[in-house]
Amino acid sequence: MTEAEERYYSPERWQNWLTRVSEEDLDLESEDTGRLLMNIQNDAAIAIAKILAAYDDGTLDEEGALDELSTVHDIVMSEPEFEDEGEEAVMLIGSVQTSLSCAFFAAEEYIVAGPTELEDTVEAYILAAADAEAAEDMDAALGYLVQVGTVVIDGEDLDIGVLDEIEFGYVTEWVNGLDSLKSGLSEPEVVEEDE
Repeated sequence: MTEAEERYYSPERWQNWLTRVSEEDLDLESEDTGRLLMNIQNDAAIAIAKILAAYDDGTLDEEGALDELSTVHDIVMSEPEFEDEGEEAVMLIGSVQTSLSCAFFAAEEYIVAGPTELEDTVEAYILAAADAEAAEDMDAALGYLVQVGTVVIDGEDLDIGVLDEIEFGYVTEWVNGLDSLKSGLSEPEVVEEDE
């Protein structure tokens, strides 16, 4: 393992979360399972946030930051392997991966092109993404939220209250992942795996 992998995220860290999931008595409706899901998601989002912070302060150049982001992406987005292939475990990790996919795209866009100049409010872009999802134009939906993500990384507020107006789907999950990234940027404290 390289020093950089140890600094940002490691396959072992991700595997520890998968092991924890496989050992838990999962109930997708329960508060405990919801908290575990958020801890896994926030932990990976903190790794993205640390890479962005290292890029912003010049510790990593563009190529280095993209390489590190790709490393973390490959770890977190890998197909989870559970011995008993519990459906709940696969669904839980799948939900985390879906939420974080937009955060990865937004981080990459931010590193390559900087924050987008939005022509409207963050809320308007989220609602536009929801409309695009309703029209089954997922590329447009993701595009709106990647733009939102770049300005959130740049310090813009993200009020997830707007999600109350939106049906649950990819857009709500993607915004949830951006919210985890926002939290990671403001409080980059590692989530303890044994909490």
